[in-house]
This record gives sequence, C-alpha cells and structure tokens, in this order.
Amino acid sequence: MISDATTRKAIPMRFPSLLRQATLAFSFVLLAPVLAHAADEQAPATVAEALKEAAQQHRPVLVDFSAVWCYSCYYMASHVLTGPEWNAVKHKAIVVESDADSPDAQLWMKKLNISFLPSYVVLDANGNELGRIAAEQPRDKFYARIDAILAHGDTLQDFEKQARQGSVDDVANALEAYQARNDGVAGLGWFASLPAATQKAARKQPRVTLALDQLTLLKASDANNDPAVIRSAQKVLAQNIGCQRPYVLDNLLEASAKLPEARRKALLAPQRAALDDYVNTQVLVPSPACADQRSAVLTSADVDKLLGDSAAEKAVLDRAIALTRQHLGTNLASDRNQADNLRAYLVRAGRKDELDAVQRQLIAAYPDDYVYAYRYGRSLLDGGNPAEALPYLNKAADKSYGANRLAVTLQQVRALKALHKDAEARKLASDVLAANGPWYPRQAAALKAELQS
Repeated sequence: MISDATTRKAIPMRFPSLLRQATLAFSFVLLAPVLAHAADEQAPATVAEALKEAAQQHRPVLVDFSAVWCYSCYYMASHVLTGPEWNAVKHKAIVVESDADSPDAQLWMKKLNISFLPSYVVLDANGNELGRIAAEQPRDKFYARIDAILAHGDTLQDFEKQARQGSVDDVANALEAYQARNDGVAGLGWFASLPAATQKAARKQPRVTLALDQLTLLKASDANNDPAVIRSAQKVLAQNIGCQRPYVLDNLLEASAKLPEARRKALLAPQRAALDDYVNTQVLVPSPACADQRSAVLTSADVDKLLGDSAAEKAVLDRAIALTRQHLGTNLASDRNQADNLRAYLVRAGRKDELDAVQRQLIAAYPDDYVYAYRYGRSLLDGGNPAEALPYLNKAADKSYGANRLAVTLQQVRALKALHKDAEARKLASDVLAANGPWYPRQAAALKAELQS
C-alpha cells in the first residue's frame, strides 16, 4: 500500500483501511525493513519472535510500526531514532520493526487497533500493551514519553484505576491513551462511568477538556457524522492544540466539503489567522517546533485555495519549496523526510518539470526500495507514456513485496495493456496473485478487476 503524496488525516499517516483488510492465519517471516534505522541482523524479525525473546530476557518489547512510503517514518528515522538515547532504549527493550505492508504487521495492527504510522507500542512478554506513541514526535517529546513507559509500564487499566481513586492527572492520562488508541467511543464511555464528583473536578483541567473534545471529534469522524465533526473541530481549534492544528483543520475541510461554498468559506475564514501564525512561527522557521511540516504547509495551501486566495496558496508552497531546497542543498539523501516533502510540495504546486527532475534524483538517492521508481513510473503512465513508465515500474517490482508488490503489479498491468501486451500482463498478474494475493484481498481484487477491464 502506497500513500498518496498529500494524504493527511486526523493524525499524520492515518490509514483506517489497513484495519479493515482481512488477515489470514499464516506462518510468515517478515521481510527486512528498509528504513534507515533498521536494527542489526540479530534483531527479531516478527512480533512473535520478539515476545519469545522478551519472556526469556525479562524485557518489554517495543514494536515500531512503519512503512517504506511513510514520510513521517522518514522523519523519525532521520531525526529521532538515533544517537545515545535510542541506543539506551534498545538496551531497555527488545525493538522489532514491523513493516505495515507485511501480513505479520497487519495482523498486529488489527489486534492493537493501530491506524497511525508511525506508531510505537510497548508490550509485555504476554503481548499486553504497556503504552504507545502515535505519529511522529520531536525528539525531546518522544524520549520523555517512551522512557516513562519503559520505566513505569503504566497501562490504560492503571490510569483508569488511579482515576477512579480521584487522580485528575490520571483521568487525563487515560483519555489521552484512548485517543492514541483511536477509540473515541470507549474513551467517552469510560469517562461517563466515573463518579459525578470526579467528572466535575476533571472538567476543570484544560488537559481533560481538550482530550474530551478530541475524543468527541474522533467519535464523530468515525461515524461519518459531518455536522458533529464540524462542531467538534471548531471546539478543538479554539483551544491551544499546538502541532495538531493542521490535522483538525483537515477534519473540518473534509466534513464541510458538501456545504455550499459561502457557508464553507464562513467556517474556514476564522481559522486562517491562527493557521498563518502557526505556520509562520512553528513550521517554516529554521528550527521548527513541530515535526510534521508537510501537513501544515499543505493544509495552509488548501485553506487558501478554499478561500479563493490563489496568491497566498502559491506563496506558502513557494516558500516551503525554497526553504526545503535550502535545507537539502544538492544532496537529497541528506534528509529523506525533507526530500520527500519537497516532492509533495512540487506535486501540490503543479511544478511538473521540477517534480520530474526531483523524482529521478530520488530514485538515484534511494535505490534500495521501490517507492520512487513506482511513483515516477506511475506519473509517466498517468501522463500517457506507458513505454517510458514500464522500465521504472519493473525496477520498482524488483524491490517490492507483499501489499506493495500487488500495487506495483497493478500499474505494470496497466502499462502492458496500453502497449497491447495482454498475454504478458495476464501471466505477470497470475504469478504475483499466487504469491501475494491470499494475504491482501483488497489489493488482489483491484488487480483482478484491472485484468478484466
């Protein structure tokens, strides 16, 4: 599964479809992850292997759910999962990288209700969750949180127990844990079960108020209740939400999509000043306070477009492109997160010639995975150049696996059909479906449909 360049949802890289895919029982050795922070050759290959080691060594397991197409994962790999702090974590816990496109990861993502990439989940030797961190985080915040989880192993049940004994801080901790688990219904239900006096005291705390509003927004979003999403998003946006602002604005943009243009503009116009201030002071600055610059830039451009301010839309994209180029210099391999951000900004700005050049540079800079050859091949194919696209798609196929392999094959089949090589397309699809199809029914169905179209 390959994320679209500009996908942003509630929290970076949230893909609910992963949780809906059927997962079959299997015996599967996880393919070696290709992210830059890959563990050494002795690292466990699957979560099951890590849990077995945990039982023997009496250490917790830290599961790093990530993917080769996940730009937020690039940030973590380059800027956070490095240095003495990360080495210390690997001494405290058994770290296993779980590739979201593998059957093993999808089984555990479904079990743990993981819908954000990256996600970092700490388990005890029995597979019980001790805590989690969802989405990319600045270095200081990540280590403060992961060290606390590893030191104390506070589970959701522990927070709930302390909350029932009157701890307001643990009310907030529990609600935030439900939010990290993407479970608004359960979180709100648990809060409603607390004694009335505890609820009243807790509601006086800003952390609790914000967490309740965010859980209400999550519940409305999961129910596809657009009016409720709009109401909840406005309440959340009125608070000090820091780096979450672009994601909540995305909720508001999506939920208001079917409204009349004038009504939609009236909803979004009051948000522009706070968003501009956020971008100007926390994102497009030499030392950004927020890890996810891309979502802020693209959301800002989306709001400007909706409000009919094409000059502002162009300006924020041009500024982001210039600052990113300045950061990278001529070496796209120096920071993959920023390099991929540059690609996404060029896509959004419609600067095709520059985009094509950057995509070719990315293929050269990251030759050991399929992503950039796939993206460039697909762009050529979508542009009506199947003969030029096919070599890039074939290159991507050599590096792809699992769900990725099916996605790449779909585009190879499209290219082969456009070149009137139908027999070759059928043979390719048949081989790939036999090897990968049973574990990925949705992608397999799309490939079969392409063959029949």
